[in-house]
Amino acid sequence: QVQPVESGGGLVQAGGSLRLSCAASTSIFSINDMAWHRQAAGKQRELVAVITRGGSTNYADSVKGRFTISRDNAKKTVYLQMNSLKPEDTAVYYCRVVRAGRDYWGQGTQVTVSS
Repeated sequence: QVQPVESGGGLVQAGGSLRLSCAASTSIFSINDMAWHRQAAGKQRELVAVITRGGSTNYADSVKGRFTISRDNAKKTVYLQMNSLKPEDTAVYYCRVVRAGRDYWGQGTQVTVSS
């Protein structure tokens, strides 16, 4: 069983930064992609960034140049460094871990950006 656990959310002013972390409770060697999604109130969940087992990354256009996804295999953790935050980045951020063809989701962490 894989249980991703997110941390690092909070309240920040526009232009500020936050770093989210997601720890996976299983061997990192059995994990393929790791990703961050977000869901704003009244909107559908959307992909923010993904990092493959090999380290390739992909980002939503809305966060390119501001957010950086990375992973530390030794710590079984994926990170999302968020800079130059905007009010429209306000959402619940979810970690997704792909293992053996299945998706495992964290419980989510709230990020609120004030103007």
